[in-house]
Amino acid sequence: MQQRDKLFINGKWVVPHGTGQIDVIHSTTEAVMGRIPEGHARDAEDAIQAARAAFDAWSATPPAVRASYIRKIADGLKERSEELAQLIAGEVGMPIKLARAIQVGGPVYNWAQAAKLVENFTFEEEVGNSLVVREPVGVVGAITPWNYPLNQITLKVAPALAAGCTVVLKPSEVAPLNAFVLAEVIEAAGLPPGVFNLVTGYGPVVGEVLASHPEVDMVSFTGSTRAGKRVSELGAQSVKRVALELGGKSASVILDDADLPAAVKGTVSACFLNSGQTCSAHTRMLVPRGRYEEAKAIAKQVADAFTVGDPLQETTRLGPLISAAQRERVTSYIQRGLNEGAELVTGGPEAPAGLDKGFFVKPTVLGNVDPRATVAQEEIFGPVLSIICYDTEEDAVRIANDSIYGLGGGVWSGDEARAIRVARRIRTGQVDINGGPFNMQAPFGGYKQSGNGREAGKYGLEEFLEYKALQLKKPAA
Repeated sequence: MQQRDKLFINGKWVVPHGTGQIDVIHSTTEAVMGRIPEGHARDAEDAIQAARAAFDAWSATPPAVRASYIRKIADGLKERSEELAQLIAGEVGMPIKLARAIQVGGPVYNWAQAAKLVENFTFEEEVGNSLVVREPVGVVGAITPWNYPLNQITLKVAPALAAGCTVVLKPSEVAPLNAFVLAEVIEAAGLPPGVFNLVTGYGPVVGEVLASHPEVDMVSFTGSTRAGKRVSELGAQSVKRVALELGGKSASVILDDADLPAAVKGTVSACFLNSGQTCSAHTRMLVPRGRYEEAKAIAKQVADAFTVGDPLQETTRLGPLISAAQRERVTSYIQRGLNEGAELVTGGPEAPAGLDKGFFVKPTVLGNVDPRATVAQEEIFGPVLSIICYDTEEDAVRIANDSIYGLGGGVWSGDEARAIRVARRIRTGQVDINGGPFNMQAPFGGYKQSGNGREAGKYGLEEFLEYKALQLKKPAA
């Protein structure tokens, strides 16, 4: 078991103001796998003051120097890749092969990418008689979720540091152990004191201080839409910049000329990644009404091939959910879907056979789901796919857009131009065309109640920069 009893503030591991501790529960064994400090409001305030004191010098550090620190961090994480993959597979439940590639490989890539980006970024340009410069926004409060813990930390902290900001990180208390490894790597890289600070604890305590504190210039939050609204309310009091990456209810639109087996298989896989604990998961599969029976049969076959079990076994394709509370939430949604008239294609609310320990849920497909049903409108965050029938292309677009969310989605068609045409009409931040792979250099973020702002690539770096215009007096002609 990992016992963490200190916070990382101002370049040192310090004893927190409070004595509370938070248990970290292993998603497969349900045993306590670690303990972390329950941070106090004063700990958050200390970290903010350290970040404020460090800002002037760090923001004036040349981009190439900042890049060299960030590259050291990428190398340090790479050296501890297997340790991190094992940790996150335990905390979150993602199968180990995927955890290595996505939960750790993604962050290592994105730290290195941030170093490369800042070395080549254009920080100033002349526009008429103005010199337009990009400057760091200031002290950043980063509040991150549990589903892709290190990756979501990385998509905030790496570009913020690259931009010249200083950071206070509050990771999710449900999957926090990987953040301590990152702090150790940052300490070893020699980042100046106060540039990066780690304070663990609960959102209503530590998170609220970060979102409301007048010395925090920007808060970047990933999590539920409900919590994002609270962050926005608090941030508005000091008119700080607020970036939000929130929930989703993404639609995969399978058009009548699509390769149906490929489209259904791709959709099920995009729904079940990380046991469905993905904000951009394709949880609504829209199929032509005349092809419903065919699509349903394929979906059942694909879903049933998702072997449920211990994420540390190489053959496992679907691990547990993060917690008992999450398991209860997901199974209650499945039952509600059935109560509201959905057809059970496969899975169901009962626990998978032979898995008495761990927060496991059967991979579930619900058929003939009404577009207005609860399971078609609310984010479930589990391995639950809803199949919805449509009559015309126009109907499909309307159903896809009939959501408070707008994060991801997909369009499948035998005619790529048609797929792109339909995708342009879907009000979301990302749309996969015929299963196009995730691009870590493309902007990630949402429309509507899926949030505001973008992460990843140069777009993620720009989130942490302000514009300044210097009006120059040109000599008379």
